[in-house]
Amino acid sequence: MLIIPVKEGENIDRALKRFKRKFDRTGTMRQLRKRQQFTKPSVIRRQQVLKARYIQGLKDQEEI
Repeated sequence: MLIIPVKEGENIDRALKRFKRKFDRTGTMRQLRKRQQFTKPSVIRRQQVLKARYIQGLKDQEEI
């Protein structure tokens, strides 16, 4: 549970912005979306390898 203390005289918009930022950083929504479907471990591993290959290719292009 997220607790955002609202300071005396603080604007509610500012407190809401702090809440949203803190909520995004916890990754709650990403985790909920991920749990809606089951993905096989082999598929997850394949996606990680493809992502690593893509990032490595970008780094190699940057060096050239």
